[in-house]
Amino acid sequence: MSDFETDYLVVGAGATGMAFVDTLLDETDAHITMVDRRDRPGGHWNDTYPFVRLHQPASYYGVASTDLGQARIDQNGTNKGYEELASAPEINGYFQSVMKDRFLASGRVNFLPMTEHRGGGDLRHVLSDKAMSVNVRKRVIDARVCENGIPLTHQRKFDVAEGVTCIPPNFLPHHAKDHQHFMILGAGKTGMDSVVWLLESGAQPDQIGWVVPRDPWTINRGFSQPSGAFYQENMGGMARQMQAVVDAGSVDELALGMEEAGIWMRLDPNVTPQIMHGPTLSRAELQRLQEVPDIIRMGHVQSIESDRMTLAQGTRRAKPGTLYIDCTARALGHSNTWPIFTDERVGLQMIRLYQPTFSAALLARIEAMPMNDKARNALAQPVPMTDDVQSWIRSQIVTLMNQNAWSQVPELRDWIKSCRLDGFGRPSREVDRDDPANRALFEQVRNLSMPAFANMQKLAAA
Repeated sequence: MSDFETDYLVVGAGATGMAFVDTLLDETDAHITMVDRRDRPGGHWNDTYPFVRLHQPASYYGVASTDLGQARIDQNGTNKGYEELASAPEINGYFQSVMKDRFLASGRVNFLPMTEHRGGGDLRHVLSDKAMSVNVRKRVIDARVCENGIPLTHQRKFDVAEGVTCIPPNFLPHHAKDHQHFMILGAGKTGMDSVVWLLESGAQPDQIGWVVPRDPWTINRGFSQPSGAFYQENMGGMARQMQAVVDAGSVDELALGMEEAGIWMRLDPNVTPQIMHGPTLSRAELQRLQEVPDIIRMGHVQSIESDRMTLAQGTRRAKPGTLYIDCTARALGHSNTWPIFTDERVGLQMIRLYQPTFSAALLARIEAMPMNDKARNALAQPVPMTDDVQSWIRSQIVTLMNQNAWSQVPELRDWIKSCRLDGFGRPSREVDRDDPANRALFEQVRNLSMPAFANMQKLAAA
């Protein structure tokens, strides 16, 4: 006999699980039970480093019903001139407030923290080891697919000798004052954040070394601003991006065209990036990263001793007393995908590239619609995380196919128009489309869309 019943069992109370439940509350009268191994909602934000901020403006992150931040324009710092980002404390407080004031206050959500899902309706409390059973009347919602790798808890893939101090970035603010030399390990957004934090906190560039196994392409945040005030920049960037796609005769030409258009950026104009994981930076942040003279391009770290690092492509001497900051955890690493809607399960995956919370909210809207799972899956082809430019092209194709499918369904089209998580559509809705300059940009993008899509298909198959 089951201990209790629920319509939906949501496994994971991180950002995607919260976004899904938030929309499900509005679109259905279902009872929902959420379980999480942590003691509070917010997922990986509970364990992240203290100086982390969102890549994207706060105004289109989180859950659809509740604003995050105030959409203010930052007046100083490396994000100056753009909509405010959000810090880890802000995001943690936001998700805790959504849980308490919206979910639990609704009377239709039950939250079981410190609880592990063991499959089906079987649960286990991680402290008491007490087993519980829940009768799930509709489906299990798996919100762990987009779970981030976390520097604090990930398993290192290199050895560290006794006496060497190697820490996750969580402890960098505490340990930095005790060291004169710093070595950042990893070229992802965490590594970038750690470099910028050190420089903004007063470290000199020559105090910092940076292990960059593969150079990354980065995205210019200036073209992802979600308000009508940035319409010309956003749509102008979109037009240049599409033109770069149309003109590209190869994957490499596409990347260079995106850089020439100002959409993508790189650390060194003389080094061709090999990875594309979607980190979003301002030009000011990029300029700070470019101040570091000691960038080590010798592959991944194999081991660290007191006076040297062994890397995949050789050995590098190290200064005694160096503080090593381990930023090698991979964030969104799911490259394999599978049908999202099945008989008993919904696996929350991205259906728009680099937009996990928007994707989760839209999946809840699709779940609430009166259709079978074949029709639902036709509206929600999963978009895998990218690793390089070619995989970016493939994921963009799936994103565009999904968006075209949504545009054919009036209920979804209207829902997206009113959803605050749709940061890409908001600028167009906030301007006068009859203004000649705005109309010209809109027509330019529309005329380029089909040729760009056709060439992306060719490039993806090359």
